[in-house]
Amino acid sequence: MIKELVFTDRADRDLTNLEYDPSKSKILKAVRKTLALMELNLRHPSLNTHEFQSLKGPNGQKIFEAYAQQNTPGAYRIFWYYGPQENQLTIIAITPHPK
Repeated sequence: MIKELVFTDRADRDLTNLEYDPSKSKILKAVRKTLALMELNLRHPSLNTHEFQSLKGPNGQKIFEAYAQQNTPGAYRIFWYYGPQENQLTIIAITPHPK
C-alpha cells in the first residue's frame, strides 16, 4: 500500500535546508531516495526501519527511524510515526543520527 508522507514544520525546514545547501547535495539525494522508498515499501532492507524508543509522538505514538545513509559519520536519519490517517506517515525530522 502506498503511503502519503505528511511533514511537520520541523521536517519541512530540515528538507528545505538540505535543498538550499549545495554542500549537502549527496545527503539530499539519499534523503529523497529514502522518502520515496518509505512511500512504497517500509520493509525495504536499505531503510533499516526500527523503533526509536527514546521518543514518543504527540499522542504517544511509537517513533521510528529510517536510514538515509549508512556507515557515514553523522549519517542522516528520518524520524517518523504512523498517522494521522491510516495511509499516512508523519515525518517529524530529517537529521544526522543523534548520539
